[in-house]
This record gives sequence, structure tokens and C-alpha cells, in this order.
Amino acid sequence: MKLLRRRSVLFGAAAVSAALMLGSAGAQAQAKVRVALGDVLSTETLSMIIALERAKEKGVDYQVTHFSKEDLAIQAVINGQADLGVGTPYAVVQKSKAPLRVLFQGTRLVFFPVADKSYKTWKDMNGQPIAFHARATGTEAIGNIIAKREGIQFGERSYVPGSENRIIGMMKGQIKATIVDLANKNLLLEKAGDRFHVLPGVSEPASDETLFGRTDWISKNEKQVDVIVTEFLRLWQEMAANPAIVEQERVKRKLMADQPKEVLEGITKFYTLATKEGVYAPAGGSAEVAKADFEFYTEAGQLQGPAGELKVEDFWYLAPLERARKALGS
Repeated sequence: MKLLRRRSVLFGAAAVSAALMLGSAGAQAQAKVRVALGDVLSTETLSMIIALERAKEKGVDYQVTHFSKEDLAIQAVINGQADLGVGTPYAVVQKSKAPLRVLFQGTRLVFFPVADKSYKTWKDMNGQPIAFHARATGTEAIGNIIAKREGIQFGERSYVPGSENRIIGMMKGQIKATIVDLANKNLLLEKAGDRFHVLPGVSEPASDETLFGRTDWISKNEKQVDVIVTEFLRLWQEMAANPAIVEQERVKRKLMADQPKEVLEGITKFYTLATKEGVYAPAGGSAEVAKADFEFYTEAGQLQGPAGELKVEDFWYLAPLERARKALGS
């Protein structure tokens, strides 16, 4: 499988420009739902854009602004530069009391630790360097949990956004161990399985990318929120039954038309694998999902526990998802 550009980075001035564009665009077209995404349009985020396109067909127009980092997208929603965001705002909600609530579980942390074969077990990684996507993100949370469970401490931590970029670093000998997504794990083993292998990971994946928004905006725009959440749930259910729907919808809407042929040819393969592995869970979330996330992120050190004392309603707003299930008869 070719590189699938998980989290390509828009550096420096591009991120600042994005923020300015989002703010000015919001002033010009308040009717549009402004969505902040800490990523670019890629194979993995394609499904989210398709769901938004379907919502647009139902009368809810939108505008996406891409940021170089997830925390910038979260901050844009907090500051009122965006109405909805895509990311994992748990830690921000707890630490800053930001009025954000999760509406939908987009993807789950189905990630894989990969390492040079000189590291035969996690014990061999004690004191050794490891690379993560970014500070306080899902990949580092997984690393923290593994280190705690294995009774080890990692050495120097480096942060390289994008699974594909970390894979390139491994191929060049610059990174010895990291945690990557499904597509890039498969790519690494395909290209260099003689040099690298997969170490045991976390078997209970928590939420990775979620759809969230500010509570004040959600309460004032319930109908728009309902349409968007319903279209996310509808597509996620369709993907579970037929992963090829994503490529069909992409072609219909002429999305990612500038991407190389090999990337486009890999879309259905990616979604077939991703839905099978549970990256895109068709339920969209629940109180049980939220509680499982609390357990995961508390153990990872990104939420302050005890996990059992955290309240679902302090982090999630489930009413739109419940209405969506009724609308779809699920």
C-alpha cells in the first residue's frame, strides 16, 4: 500500500494564515458551519468530508479550515473562530474547563508499535528513544500506557507529525521505534519487514478523532448539529456494510482529484482494512465509549482520575447522536 498521508503538516505561516482565513471567512459567511480540522484532506479524513458534503445536500453548508496541529484546531473552536472541530479535546476540557462537548466518535486509536528488530521485546526498549506524532496525542498516550504496563521508561522522546513521516524516518535509519496507523504499519512491513517488526500494543482502542463543538453554539444550532451528526452516523454505518462507498462518494463529488493515481487506488483497500480493524466504529459513540475513553486517557496520564469519577456529561453531549439513531432506525 502506498503512503496515505495521515497527518501532513502545514508549517509556520500556513497555520497562521489558516487561522486568519477562518476568522475572516466566518465574518463573511456566518450561515456556514465552520469546521476546524488539524489535518489535510487525505485518505483517512476523506470520510469526514463526505459526511459534511452530504449534510450540505441536506441544507447545512460548511467550510473547513485545515490546521497544522490538532491543538490549534481545538483552540480555534474555543476562541469562536470555528463552530465544530475534529480532534480529541478531553484533556483541554478538563484542564481549562473549556465549554466543549464531543458529539461523535469519528475514529479510534487502532495504532501499532513498530520497532527495529534489535528490540525484540518492550524490555529492550527501556531507556531507548521513541518517536510519537505530537505531545499529548493518541500515539503518546498509547506509549505511556505500554511503558506503565511493561514497567519501563522510554529514553528521549521525539515528535514527528504524520505516520508516513515517521515511517520514512525508520526507513532512513533516523527512527528506531514509533507508533503508526494501520496503513503505514502495513507499508513498513511490506517494504522492510526484514528490518522491522510489530511489538504488542493496546488491545482496547480509545477515541482518536471526534467531532466536537462549543456548548453555546450547539444549543443555538441544534437542527444543524442534528443533520451533521446524522450524516456522519449514516456514512459510518454504510462504510461498515460496504467500505467501497467512500470511493464511490469521492468520485461522485470529485474530491481529492489532485492526488496521485496510486493514492486513489488505495482508498477502498484502506477503508476495507480500517473498518475491519475497528478504526471507524459504526456506533458513533455512547456513554460506554466515553467511560472507556476515561479509563484509557487516565491510564495514559492525559486525564486526571479516578476514571470512575469522571462524568460523561462533562465531556459528551449525546442527544444529537441519540436522535440520529432514531432517525436512521438504528
